[in-house]
Amino acid sequence: MSQDYVLQMKDISKSFPGVKALQNVSLLVRPGSVHALMGENGAGKSTLMKILIGLHLDYEGEIIFKGHKLVHKNIKTALDAGISMIHQELTYVPELTVAENLFLGNEPRYKWLGVVDSKSLRKKAEEILNQIGVQLPPDKLMSELSVSERQMVEIAKAVSYESDVIIMDEPTSAISDREVDSLFNIINDLRSRGVSIIYISHKMDEIYRIADEFTVLRDGTYVGTHSIKNVNQDKMISMMVGRELSDLFPVWKSELGPVVLSVKNLTRTNKFQNVNFELRKGEVLGIAGLMGAGRTELVSCIYGLDKPDGGDIFVHNKEVSIKNPKDAIWNGIALVSEDRKTQGLVLGLSVKENIMLPNLKLCSNKYVISERKEREVADSIIKELLIKTPSRNQTANNLSGGNQQKIVIGKALLSNPDILILDEPTRGIDIGAKSEIYKLIANLAKQGKAIIVVSSELPEIMGISDRILVLHEGKVTGELSKDEASEEKIMSLAFGK
Repeated sequence: MSQDYVLQMKDISKSFPGVKALQNVSLLVRPGSVHALMGENGAGKSTLMKILIGLHLDYEGEIIFKGHKLVHKNIKTALDAGISMIHQELTYVPELTVAENLFLGNEPRYKWLGVVDSKSLRKKAEEILNQIGVQLPPDKLMSELSVSERQMVEIAKAVSYESDVIIMDEPTSAISDREVDSLFNIINDLRSRGVSIIYISHKMDEIYRIADEFTVLRDGTYVGTHSIKNVNQDKMISMMVGRELSDLFPVWKSELGPVVLSVKNLTRTNKFQNVNFELRKGEVLGIAGLMGAGRTELVSCIYGLDKPDGGDIFVHNKEVSIKNPKDAIWNGIALVSEDRKTQGLVLGLSVKENIMLPNLKLCSNKYVISERKEREVADSIIKELLIKTPSRNQTANNLSGGNQQKIVIGKALLSNPDILILDEPTRGIDIGAKSEIYKLIANLAKQGKAIIVVSSELPEIMGISDRILVLHEGKVTGELSKDEASEEKIMSLAFGK
């Protein structure tokens, strides 16, 4: 039986101060298979993988790898044994080249001098990039790459170790559909060569497309392992959250009011051209399109983060000049950005401090901040949005992705906006937290908020929107009502057809 598995993690337990992160968790991975590791944020997936890669050395249980007990001293122990990892949070050195990042700490050197062989480094980098079908100059600095290009370099780096097991933690969170296809071709090639992949993702369509087996963790405990062919999505979700999620998208009847936002011929050179749309009170407008279509750039201009080169914006039928986010907030517009960790939160501050940071005027006179009022306002948001936190003083970095996202939405709502823009509101959060965010969006729409949702996930954009605007290379290629929208129609428009 043991020879059937390249990796056996047995009865793994791990505690942090005051928290039992894992309790007697097991994971068995077959050679040449894709094994999905599933569970809500906070279920213990990342902790288990950090133990496997050697980031956490203090744990109970044992790891058997290729028939031998693996005893970690550091990350290099795992790499030398044949285990590598693509981290969800990209790890790279911005001022080094693609080639230098690919072989950082493992550079080819001249035999006698011990210095880096630059020519060999570049050649080996080209070979790895060509192997996985990535067209990038090896001499280009990482700081000059897009997020998706950096993600592909991380994937290439993991492949370069020639590992027997590669851990992929949310590898498609920042890459386009075309790059996802390339990644899956890479995975299929690795699988055919006997390499095992441990795949972590919240995207169900990916799991059912690429995985052979899956293991579910919930609240730091082992729930079960199954063949992907034997379990449907509803059953998997039930295993993950401990309850049925039959109504992932809430059903509500939109009662649309007057137009609150009009965008006319809005243009930003090389980003988007002549964009026109209207948004009504109580409406959820979805904006779809492929990566690079101009979706984020469009809402950034509406919010004043970027300056348009032409066009007009009207709020409540009055033309407005939005030069910065302060102007946007003054005009009743709030934005929840696509990257909560770098643009939405100060991770080292508490839940209360993050909620109140842009809203201190709510609990102060001209000179003094009322700590009592600050606590009351923060607690009201925590209660209203059901933010799961031990206390308002918990550091934001210690919360799950879904609860972090609720903090960002909560502090945006405190400005009492008429128009709420949500850019990728459920990126990197689990299915249970997604359901809660969808219900929150529906409730806000019922209250009369006008909402724009930018999303790369087609089921999400179709499930939550009253109307969908589709962009292709910066131009609006179509508009679909909820009733006429389908994945095929949206993708056709997204490709410019």
